[in-house]
Amino acid sequence: MDWLDNIKGWARALTDLGIVAVALVVVLQILFGSAVPFFGIDPIGGIVSVVNSLGSQGLVGLVALAVLYWAFTKD
Repeated sequence: MDWLDNIKGWARALTDLGIVAVALVVVLQILFGSAVPFFGIDPIGGIVSVVNSLGSQGLVGLVALAVLYWAFTKD
């Protein structure tokens, strides 16, 4: 089962890299405004739209917010 642990390790590493990339793009958008020169995306708008769409469901929005908080603050 060593190969399964290896795959889980890679998945964790990719997930952590993705979370760091999203956080970096959010910080860049805060610094440079809505037109981030390096990326042609609107990460804050995307996060807000996801939270708004889930927030219209009441408790599900709170769970989504808790999951986002957990994802950004876990070590």
